[in-house]
Amino acid sequence: MPPDLLEAQPSAAPPIAECLHCRAPVPPGQGEFCCAGCATVHEILRAQGLDQGYYRVLARSEGEAVPARPSDRTYAELDEASFAARHVRRVEVGRREAATTALYLEGVHCAACVWLVERLPRVLPGVLEARLDLGRQVATVTWDPAVVALSEVARRLDGFGYPVHPHRAGAAREARRREDRAALSRIALAGAIAGNVMLLSFALYGGAFSGMEARFEAFFRWGCLLLTVPSYLGPGRVFLKGALGALRARALHMDLPIAIGLTAGTVGGVWNTVAGSGEVYFDAVAVLIFLLLAGRWLERRAHRRASDAAELLAALAPTSARLVRGDEVREVPIEALAPGDLVEVRAGDALPVDGAVEAGASDLDLSLLTGESAPQPVAPGQRVHAGTLNLTARLVVKVTEAGEATRVGRLARLVEEHAARRAPIVRVADRLAGRFVAVVLLLAVATVAAWWAVDPKLALDHAVALLVVACPCALGLATPLAVSVAVGRAARGGIVVKGGDVLERLSRPGRMWLDKTGTLTEGRARLLEFRGHEAVRPALLALQAHSAHPLARGFREAWPDLAPAALDGPVARGRAGLEGRVGGADLRVGAPAWVLEVARAPSWIEPFVEAQVALARTPVLVARDGDVVAAASFGDRLRPDARAAVDRLVARGWQVGILSGDHPDVVRAAGQALGLLPDECLGGLSPEEKAALVERSRREGPVVMVGDGVNDAAALAAATVGVGVHGGAEAALGAADVFVTRPGVAPVADLLGRADRALTTIRRNLGLSLAYNVVGAALAVGGVITPWMAALLMPLSSLTVIFSSTRQGGDA
Repeated sequence: MPPDLLEAQPSAAPPIAECLHCRAPVPPGQGEFCCAGCATVHEILRAQGLDQGYYRVLARSEGEAVPARPSDRTYAELDEASFAARHVRRVEVGRREAATTALYLEGVHCAACVWLVERLPRVLPGVLEARLDLGRQVATVTWDPAVVALSEVARRLDGFGYPVHPHRAGAAREARRREDRAALSRIALAGAIAGNVMLLSFALYGGAFSGMEARFEAFFRWGCLLLTVPSYLGPGRVFLKGALGALRARALHMDLPIAIGLTAGTVGGVWNTVAGSGEVYFDAVAVLIFLLLAGRWLERRAHRRASDAAELLAALAPTSARLVRGDEVREVPIEALAPGDLVEVRAGDALPVDGAVEAGASDLDLSLLTGESAPQPVAPGQRVHAGTLNLTARLVVKVTEAGEATRVGRLARLVEEHAARRAPIVRVADRLAGRFVAVVLLLAVATVAAWWAVDPKLALDHAVALLVVACPCALGLATPLAVSVAVGRAARGGIVVKGGDVLERLSRPGRMWLDKTGTLTEGRARLLEFRGHEAVRPALLALQAHSAHPLARGFREAWPDLAPAALDGPVARGRAGLEGRVGGADLRVGAPAWVLEVARAPSWIEPFVEAQVALARTPVLVARDGDVVAAASFGDRLRPDARAAVDRLVARGWQVGILSGDHPDVVRAAGQALGLLPDECLGGLSPEEKAALVERSRREGPVVMVGDGVNDAAALAAATVGVGVHGGAEAALGAADVFVTRPGVAPVADLLGRADRALTTIRRNLGLSLAYNVVGAALAVGGVITPWMAALLMPLSSLTVIFSSTRQGGDA
């Protein structure tokens, strides 16, 4: 490079300084810290004597630089009695009465954070223990309320740079974690004992071939006994309790043959050890307990992954939110939110919480909860709900409920409660498993009798192997697991099934009635023609303002700039329309037949109605003080996928028809476009008439009613299976067995495919489990497999069923 160019090169930039606390780059001229938060936390650590240890651990960690963000909150709400009743447990530490709670901490990200949080008892008197789960960002704190308040604990953690929030994990999930910890402890203890028993047994095996002095043989026998009996009475107690419960309930549970096998091996080994002769079975019993516990753990983990109800909530609402604190907006998990917090919801985002609009105005898609496909405007002060979609503009929402307390959270809980309903085929499988246990017990007695003459040791070995390998665990999993997988996957696809029995009821074709408006059609009826007195329009809008029906919305959308008149009284919802008093006159608006029951019509009304029906439009009449003064017609297009979905239903063997409150000719025209017979398309029906028709249809076989869940609630409840599609959530949840969060009939066709696959999977699972048990029992009776081989094979059968269940197809 030429010298002149070398001289023109700029001098090297000075090295960028790192923040003394978080190691993030420090802007030039700002000093030693990247922000005031880091400076505050550094000073607190230095004052408490924690700075050297914290930064030493931080230097070894590989966590990303995260600036500290103390919030300066008082956390007075944590000292409220209502908070303590919901989130705090009383415990005893030594002889001191203490309290414990779980707190979600923002900003924890590395091992240094764990080190710092767990040093809390050293710097704050009254804190007895602090443990941080880094993966979940949850600190479990135990403290003495007589010495320090929880708000002070939270302020100290906040001062470290970890703002604190209540942890709403739910009692069920906390109980599950405690159960899991206990199960893992049992497995660890059983494994340790089994390993040591096997080491002692190897010595006995060697002595059997090369000889061993009696005193050493007795030593190893008694050593195995002293290790195995605690395993039998400790970790193995799970199977003993299950068997005892089955005997008390006079039921044959799958733990019964396992308990008998373990007891036979343990008692036989103890007897022979005391007698000083014969075989001991301690190695087989100890290994058996360990393998059975491990196998049960694997089954439970796989089962939970397939059927965890938390998936339902995750499928319906976001798991994080943008928390607004002053001018700062940051992403936090839902668990970090509390009532009164402000969250930002940008256009295109789903609302993460239930609350009230604090600032901004936008349009929301409420279809998840209300089935309303048309955007609904919201303004400050209006209630909004988690899972609804913000369409047009930024909103700031004040939180009232978050997570499991929201409407979608209650929906998930409702599904979880109903999921315990057992389908008939599940009950059949349970009875089959009970009978199979009885057969296995009888077969074990026969095995002992047959092999006793050959070798008593072999008789006991083969009987234990039979009792273990023929445990009908896979048979018990075959049906509920397949149903759980199907329900969970349906939820992720926007189809919420309230119980496993629903799938079986849907697997047998029968009669299916479909509502028209909003189900087969787009539900966006547009005003195509209006004839009559223009002066009646404000009065008409006054009635329609109180209705969520698509036709009412069509009136409002057609005249957006027209102010409605004032009502003189309440609006009454009639059989096929609305009526009320406006401007001193009685007004009735609705289907022609219903309006003409009380009103006189001019000569042009009849041809007008006939012409609109011929065009597959919906006619509406307006009567004032007993005279028809106006008529309107609406068009509601069929959904683009309606014909294909109906064809799929018919191809599956369902007799499809339409039940609607619309004019019969309009309903028949829609049915004709869908390829349905005119006699199967019934219009002009009231909700009571729909329910009566469904009841009559049930006498001939299974009936599925698909409707919007509001005016079809009675028919949904009367059907064999009610499917709430694109309708009001409260009515749908109360009356329907299935709640579809997507519009149209296509999800119903998907649901039928899922039901068929679930039943196919159940039959396959039953076949696999029965085949396994028959083959395994034959091998055990024939002396081919030993008890420890049986213990290995038993969980493999259950894992096979789990794999089969999770291999259900995705789409219809």
